[in-house]
Amino acid sequence: MLEVRNLSKSFGGLKAVSDASLDVPEGGIVGLLGPNGAGKTTCFTMIAGFTRPNEGTVRFMGQDVTGLPPHRICALGMIRTFQIVQPFAGLTVQENIAVGAYLHHHDRTEAMAVARQVGKRLGMGAMLDRPASSLTIAGRKRLELARALATGAKLLLLDEVMAGLIPSEVSEIVGIIRQIRDEGHTFLMIEHVMQAVMSLAETAYVLNHGKMIAHGTPKELVQDPAVVEAYLGHGAAARLQEGHHA
Repeated sequence: MLEVRNLSKSFGGLKAVSDASLDVPEGGIVGLLGPNGAGKTTCFTMIAGFTRPNEGTVRFMGQDVTGLPPHRICALGMIRTFQIVQPFAGLTVQENIAVGAYLHHHDRTEAMAVARQVGKRLGMGAMLDRPASSLTIAGRKRLELARALATGAKLLLLDEVMAGLIPSEVSEIVGIIRQIRDEGHTFLMIEHVMQAVMSLAETAYVLNHGKMIAHGTPKELVQDPAVVEAYLGHGAAARLQEGHHA
């Protein structure tokens, strides 16, 4: 469904992403992992059209979308969420979700009907008439997912959707993502919460210093010395091995 090939991006003298490639199969949940500053968000912004890459290509459902603006990419069926969720505070939850629905439903009644349907699917039925400003962090994360779904997107790029949540809230969001995937959607997710990655992603890619250093199942990746070093620092893999043998 998504094919990313040899993406590179520099900001002045800083090479934020270098020759990065990844694949997301239809119906899959794929993780994009890496320590802070690894280049994950820059990779996302290039895939979703917010930043034009210096080199490389992005193909979505067979179509070259490299460098297209975000609204064109969204109209084709791919959308990204944001790590810091900022709903329209003066609108209700339902009206916020309807903002996404307006992409394909220009009539207010239609857009609000789609918003209500999507909100109920995500367990937000009781919140629809509340002001969005009253939502908890977990509620705002659900709202961000609902607004993305209301656009009719088939591929959702989730940027740290679990950030700031307590374990019980993480479990709720994990369940919602599984449900959405089972309804026919596909996910590429940046995530730091390993509980979520281990339970959701079938495969994951690891970025470090802008380069892809590993690809595999989450279980394989946590045993990969290069991945351990990227997260825990130089020599960490050897120290962990010594600990296991001790």
